[in-house]
Amino acid sequence: MMTASCLVGGNMLRTIRGLAFTIPVLSILALGGCSHTGDSDDPAAQQPEEQPVELIYNQAADALDARQYREATRLFEDVERQHPYSQWATRAELMAAYASYKDQRYDEAVLALDRFAELHPGNKDVDYALYLRALCFYEQISDVARDQAITMESLQAFEALTRRFPDSPYSRDANLKLDLIRDHLAGKEMEIGRYYLNRGQVNAAINRFVTVVKNFQTTTHVPEALHRLVEAYLTLGLKDEATRIAAVLGYNYPGSKWYGYSYKLLDPDQRRKIVEDRNWLDKTVDSLFKPD
Repeated sequence: MMTASCLVGGNMLRTIRGLAFTIPVLSILALGGCSHTGDSDDPAAQQPEEQPVELIYNQAADALDARQYREATRLFEDVERQHPYSQWATRAELMAAYASYKDQRYDEAVLALDRFAELHPGNKDVDYALYLRALCFYEQISDVARDQAITMESLQAFEALTRRFPDSPYSRDANLKLDLIRDHLAGKEMEIGRYYLNRGQVNAAINRFVTVVKNFQTTTHVPEALHRLVEAYLTLGLKDEATRIAAVLGYNYPGSKWYGYSYKLLDPDQRRKIVEDRNWLDKTVDSLFKPD
């Protein structure tokens, strides 16, 4: 599982919660009136009495500090339920989602964050809501041997954040995580490509390696993907294609061990073309590295 340092631990959370603690917690309030015995048919008498919003919010914040995340979620939801039109209600929606995230109840958190973004599209904390939503997927990413659907969800969520709020402080962290996610996805493509290549399913392997080169060209896997393409084309007897790919590998990663491996696979005529003929090489680089 990938881990993430959530920025909510910093200024954003202090900003949200700071408002709660600047208002004194009210002294113990009598919820009574006269007590009643026996059952009542009056629906109003069966409803719990409403508590002051500041009291509920501070109780929720205390539960969050104590890592009682389910209780914190319940109390933040009570703020919205009991005081839907108060200034606290919108903050409480976001904090309830955060408490679910901290409790690793990611599905609940995502639903709450989707609702927050839909109901409050102009809220100043929408960028954070999108960031937290992306983290819910990011922290569930598994190793490359498993299905990567959740990794794609994380990729799309972080891309949505950076596209909508490119100057947000959360977008800076999102861009770092996007690099890791793309590298992870490229690693999955490489694993599948090697599997196919080792079993003689060369065309299927080529498709995977080309995907890495074209769509994940900033990742660490590109040099190996190019080398595997050289191997695959030589296996199929396509010497010109193998030479072309080896030339691209040498042009972009001249000091890579993968270029060394590919160079050894080439015959003298192929090596001469790589070294002497530069006109076609530049065109090859442009076409090969053009993403889909």
